[in-house]
Formats: sequence, structure tokens, C-alpha cells
Amino acid sequence: MSQEIQHYRCYINGEWLDSSTRERIAVEYPVTNEVFATVTACTLDDVQYALESSEKAQFAWGLLPPQTRANYIYAICDRLKIEREHFAKLLVMEQGKTYPEALGEVDDTIRYMTYSAESGRRIQGAIFPSENANERLEIHKVPYGVTVALCAFNYPLALIGRKLGPALVTGNTIIIKPHELTPVTASEFCRLVEEAGVPKGVVNMVSTQNAQAASLLVESPITKLISLTGSTNAGRAMYRAAANNITGLILELGGKAPFIVLEDADIDKAVNAAAISRYANCGQVCICNEMVMVADKIAEEFTDKLIKRVQQIRVGDPFGKDINMGPNVSTSGLDRVNQLVKDNLAEGAQLVLGGGRPEGAEFEKGNWYAPTILTNVKNGDATTKHELFAPVLPIMKVSGFDEAMAFSNAREEGLSAYLFTNDYKIHQKAIDQLQVGTIFINRQIVGYIQGYHSGHKTSGLAGEDGIYGIDHYLQKRTIYLEY
Repeated sequence: MSQEIQHYRCYINGEWLDSSTRERIAVEYPVTNEVFATVTACTLDDVQYALESSEKAQFAWGLLPPQTRANYIYAICDRLKIEREHFAKLLVMEQGKTYPEALGEVDDTIRYMTYSAESGRRIQGAIFPSENANERLEIHKVPYGVTVALCAFNYPLALIGRKLGPALVTGNTIIIKPHELTPVTASEFCRLVEEAGVPKGVVNMVSTQNAQAASLLVESPITKLISLTGSTNAGRAMYRAAANNITGLILELGGKAPFIVLEDADIDKAVNAAAISRYANCGQVCICNEMVMVADKIAEEFTDKLIKRVQQIRVGDPFGKDINMGPNVSTSGLDRVNQLVKDNLAEGAQLVLGGGRPEGAEFEKGNWYAPTILTNVKNGDATTKHELFAPVLPIMKVSGFDEAMAFSNAREEGLSAYLFTNDYKIHQKAIDQLQVGTIFINRQIVGYIQGYHSGHKTSGLAGEDGIYGIDHYLQKRTIYLEY
């Protein structure tokens, strides 16, 4: 890759700014690890400016009718539709997902924001009977104020749309902080915000590697709501940061989804779903299939078919034709998962597919890892103990649903789970007893805009999407009116 390194600036109070220190964040192309862009590295003063401008803009923004706010969101979406291919290419460059996956992410972003805009007419309060004559008891829903959106690296654009849409339509202002690995798309997105005529200060974007600046963003008394998509450890840090000001929290955190396959399952369907649900976006999806738990009696057949299915995945240039998987976003992420694989092999697991870099000159640079399958894995082994977030799939045998559920429920996190069986009684048992926020029954990975994406236990607090997700961006205000 040989091209001029392009610089992107932060967006604060309707202005495109470089930091006073002129420091920049270098952004690498995961295919080769070459720097292709830089983004402004915001300082403590920059973050304070963003907070103050957001606070100043929020009062007038919150008084606008929801439909007026929604029209600005529609205007952003219209521009994103026109520049669909441009943003997809940016996503490939900074995140490494395949071009078709990137196009899908742009489309999802538009859907997230469009759904939120449509919800402007459906914000509901309540009226209850009063205890007295000539009196009204009403409950109104009102914005929090300044919202900070902390976005993960796996979906740099979709996570902005997922948070910005509900925040703006409900009357909050928002400060977007993209992950330092993937800040380019966020800067370009704010260009659309400016072109759509969104009032100054309503949407700000700060990128930073400065620990003090990042802390100020979440610890400031100006911040009234924090929406984070990230790791469980990041969620714990947010809890601590929010404590002093009792700041509102929406946390979508780590998971370790079991993929449970019972002996009466449609094996071919389960195999296909297991492959798609593990290796999508190079395994970097929080609700991905993180470990297969397959019934003893069908384990051999299932594993043989899964190996053949995964061997069909084509790894290579994410812009290439018929490529199914690109590189991981970071070198550190690969180093971590590679060590977990080594640890699990030392524990007695067997490597039956992949492991390490694919062979070939095109894979000598960049963050490549071959689609990998481990067998003879036990509950508590390295690859089942930790979230992988990579194209590695451990397979362990179980006696049946009860054992698989016991393993799953004993974990501290509870984001999602997959279940393949035709036994409707087990379907109902799973719905009642699996301690996770989402269950996919006889279904590969999916996420509908009108659904609800949330975690149980250490996988999160509150959630995103649908009517319940939008409601988290609103506070309730009770009115006693005597007339």
C-alpha cells in the first residue's frame, strides 16, 4: 500500500480542530500494519471544550420537538446513503473487515439511526389517577443532558449510529469518543453531521490517547450519561468513574457465548451457523460463538463437518472478490489469543485446523490469523476461560443440555448463547434458565434493530436497540398538578 497519509481532525462546537500540542494518533491498515491516516490526539483542554460546548447546546436542543430533532438524523442518513461506498472503504482500511461486511455495517448504521428518528413520534409518558379532585398525576420523559458515547473498534460506524440516534432524538447532546485503533470513520461521520446542519455543540467528536483527557470525559460533572461498548474491565472502570457524580450508565460489555448442539439437532444447519457465528468479522463480535458445547453422541460427526465447512472460508485481502475473512484489527489482540491457544494446547487440547498465520507471502505482514479449531477442550481451559474475540473456536463435549447450561450459568458474564435442538421443552427451559441477555435458538448470529441488545451479570447494564434501548436515554419526571 502506497498512498499519502491523510489527516483527520476532531470536531468540537461545529469546528474542525487540531490539538494545541499538534499530537496525532497514527492509524494502521490491518492488512499490512502500514500507517494510512492520522487523527488529532485531543488534550485535556480539548475535552473540556467539548464538554462545555455540549452542555451549552443541550438546553436549546432538548426544547426542540422530537420530530425536529429527528429530521436532522434523517439528513445525516441521506448523506450516508450517498457516501455508502466511501465509508465502507474507510471501515476496511481502519478495521480490516471485508468490503461486503463493511457495506453491511454502513447499512446497519443507517437503519439504527432511521429507527431512532422514527421513534421521535413514539416517546411516551404516562397519566395516572390522582388521589384528589382537580389534580393531575403525570410522568414525563426527559433527556439526561450531555451523553458520552465510548465506541469499540469492531464496528466503528455502527456503534456511533447505535448511540447517536437515540441520544439525539430524545434531546441529549453527544460527545463521540472512538477507539484509538479506529477513529477515522468517526471524524468523517462528523463531516456529515456538519453538512446536515446539526446545531453547533450537539455532536462533538474527540479522539485521544491521553489518560487524563479520557478520564475527564467520563468523570466530569457535565457528563450526565455514559454509553459504553467495550470489555468488562472497561465497564468496571466506568462504574468507578461514574460513582462520584452518580452518572447514568449504559454498558454493553464482554461475553463468552456457548454454542450448544444437542443430539437431536439439525447438524448441517448447526454446523453452518457455528461457522458464520464464529468467524464473522474475524471473530470480533461480542455475541459471536465463543465455544461449542456439543453432545457426546454427535460430537465426531459435528466436528468433522465443521472442519470441512471452516476450510471453505477464504482469508485474504478484504477488498478481494469472494473473500470471507480479513485480518484482526490489532497485533496485540492476535498476540493475546495466540498465547491462549498455546496455553490450551499445553493443557491437552488438539489443534485440528489453523493456528497462527496462514501460509503465503500476502500474510507475512499485517494481523492475520487462520480460522482455527481446537478439540479435546475441557471446561476451564484457557480458550474457554477467556473471551477470545478472534477466529479461534474451542469444541468441548457435554452429556446434554443440563451440563452445558451449568457450565454457562457458572460464568460471571452472560451476554448471549446459542442452542440447537428440536426439543421444544428444552427451548422453554433455556428461555427460563439460561442466564444471558440473548438466546439464539436454531439460529445463527443476528441482531434486529427492533430487538434489544443487553447483557446480564458482568456483561452489562441497561442495553441498546429497540424501544427499550431508546428508553435508556430518557429520565422520568413526575408532575403533580393541582388546578
